[in-house]
Amino acid sequence: MKPTRLLLLWLTLLLAIGIVLGALQAMGIDVAPSLLRINWGLLLALLALAALDIVRLKRLPSPSITRRLSGSLALGRWSEATLEVEHDFSQPLHIQLFDHVPDGLSFENLPLTVEMQPGQRSVINYRLRPLNRGHFSFERCEVNLPGPLRLWTDKRLLNVTDHIRVYPDFARLYGGELQAVDNWLSQLGVRQHQRRGQGLEFHQLREFREGDSLRQIDWKATARQRTPIAREYQDERDQQIIFMLDCGRRMRSQDDELAHFDHALNACLLLSYVALRQGDAVGLCTFASDQPRYLAPVKGAGQLNALLNTVYDLDSSQRSADYQAAVTELLTRQKRRALVVLVTNLRDEDDEELLTAVKRLGKQHRVLVASLREGILDNLRTAPVQTLPEALAYCGTVAYLNARAALHERLSAHGVLMLDTLPSEMGVELLSHYLKWKKTDHF
Repeated sequence: MKPTRLLLLWLTLLLAIGIVLGALQAMGIDVAPSLLRINWGLLLALLALAALDIVRLKRLPSPSITRRLSGSLALGRWSEATLEVEHDFSQPLHIQLFDHVPDGLSFENLPLTVEMQPGQRSVINYRLRPLNRGHFSFERCEVNLPGPLRLWTDKRLLNVTDHIRVYPDFARLYGGELQAVDNWLSQLGVRQHQRRGQGLEFHQLREFREGDSLRQIDWKATARQRTPIAREYQDERDQQIIFMLDCGRRMRSQDDELAHFDHALNACLLLSYVALRQGDAVGLCTFASDQPRYLAPVKGAGQLNALLNTVYDLDSSQRSADYQAAVTELLTRQKRRALVVLVTNLRDEDDEELLTAVKRLGKQHRVLVASLREGILDNLRTAPVQTLPEALAYCGTVAYLNARAALHERLSAHGVLMLDTLPSEMGVELLSHYLKWKKTDHF
């Protein structure tokens, strides 16, 4: 309960008048007694009205509030939250409403001022934008009710409980459902080069056409039809992809609004979406995590939902990456040959440990090491150098990048497939490698 600006204004005015009249009397200036009586009468009347307003305000019933949220939110995307307000007020009333938004969600258009009309329900909206993934709980709404005389406002906390999940930024994934896959990939900068009849699985027989290979000719069918008949193949559709996702402290770097870990999640989900559409099975395992997760590779559109539910509340930790332990765990779980995408942030101290682990993994699976590169390093390397601190920052950056490049070259020399990319570009880079492999050979 607190006084309104109107009550404070009247109190200030009457008290100021009383102070002026008292000062005039103290200075020996005659003041009509009626003025003092009027001023005190007005002050007492105002206090009586204020007390009456408090009593009537306390008797006002609290409005009923229903919060409506989307089924889930995407990290970094704006969405609408709706509040429906119902009441039993007999007179029009303006209330101020503030929703207690959990930490980790930013908002706009709060607090809200709502005009309540008798017998009507009010619907208002505000905007939410998640800053973190995970599970969030809304507990209360705060309502400021003005008294009938507008002299007091009463703050009431209403229990309005709701729960919502914040997933990785999958909005662009589901946006691709509305278009042909080829057009959607083209918008991302990925080109899928078609090769007629050169896949790995038999698809159908058809007439021999210009550009077909002689090895495609089916001689038995040609003899029967007395015209050249060619075999047409399609891409192998029964392959498996497993993401080994580093959840350690190196993935906590942040160049923009998203941490490297979130960029890595988005890239994995993007490739998962395309691979599942291509008929491949997709799975995931994490390492260096406080919350270890493993999802066996499975085909079908439902696997994308399973992936989202597996990783939506996953976060990076303060642990260091143990590549040997991660590879041992994966080899125990995954027996069938697969494409293993190891997503991490390589440093020069990873040399021997990573090489040994990847060689072990490569005996059974095809391995791609996708290493994230901090964007700020590229900025420092290309920035003009004019002062001593800038020169030191430049030399340190170049030395670090050279050591990192030497590690990548050594891994590549041992037959390890490497991908060095900025976090924001990892999704497209992974897609390009995947589509190239789908068109050339088996994993």
